[in-house]
Amino acid sequence: MKLTVSRDTFPIDGVFTISRGSRTEQQVIRVALERGGLTGQGECTPYARYGETMDSVEEEIRRISPLLAEGLDRHALLNVLPAGAARNAVDCALWDLEAKEAGKPVWELAGLTAPEPVVTAYTLSLADPATMRAKAAENAWRPLLKIKLGGEGDMARLEAVREGAPNATIIVDANEGWTAEGYAELAPALLRLGVSMVEQPLPAGADAALAGIERPLPVCADEACHDRATLAGLKGKYDMINIKLDKTGGLTEALALRDAAREEGYQVMVGCMVGSSLAMAPAILVAQGAEVVDLDGPLLLARDRDHALTYDAAGVHPAEPALWG
Repeated sequence: MKLTVSRDTFPIDGVFTISRGSRTEQQVIRVALERGGLTGQGECTPYARYGETMDSVEEEIRRISPLLAEGLDRHALLNVLPAGAARNAVDCALWDLEAKEAGKPVWELAGLTAPEPVVTAYTLSLADPATMRAKAAENAWRPLLKIKLGGEGDMARLEAVREGAPNATIIVDANEGWTAEGYAELAPALLRLGVSMVEQPLPAGADAALAGIERPLPVCADEACHDRATLAGLKGKYDMINIKLDKTGGLTEALALRDAAREEGYQVMVGCMVGSSLAMAPAILVAQGAEVVDLDGPLLLARDRDHALTYDAAGVHPAEPALWG
């Protein structure tokens, strides 16, 4: 098996801002695995929040090249690389290659039902209230808006977004930017404004307070939930988990995490880092039946890959085989 690792840069449509900073472009890593004239591919987004860089993730991937040449499969990969971006790109490339070799779609190989379009959130990045109101009004036709918050003035931002999009369902992502006291103060306003869920209000390492305060609307674990090993630490603090393939380390673990979370009584959200359609394609399989889907990464880019996913009134559609799966 031949491994190719490449870096791609996609310009963002404007500026994307969360509580930890802003950017105008997104760098991703693409993995291609070739065997017998067929090629499978996968994409990952290294994330500094988890100590990842483009260099460190590429090094992780290249380090296992000899094992891939010897026939390393998806199941063995779980014990070779930790959960994270590097394993995600390799795992998804292995799935894609396996599907092409079998002449069957990934969903069939995984024992899933045929995927259908899923309604996805559209993210409004952190900005001043006037800017967020205008952006909300521009996207008021969308059924689900995700609002990035996590700083002083969040109440004004929320009010502005609701004014701009009076009928949209709203979910809020604080990206670890609040305190327990701040969340308790905001919670009544969140309910009043029709917010249906709040994502990671407190820092992942300082979220014990969530077990001791009232949660009047579902609280979703994002930075606090990576793979099945992290589920035990969420008990009593969260009502929902956000599954991202760059956190689980690929589709294989993402599907297992989804099933384990369901068994533990958690609702499921399927999210993404900012990335191209190639990164979203496998996540669509995990998103089937999820309570919340946030796979809008390509909508935030100024350009996408060839054979890009289709987004329309029905949501985001499953990928064409020419892209993945």
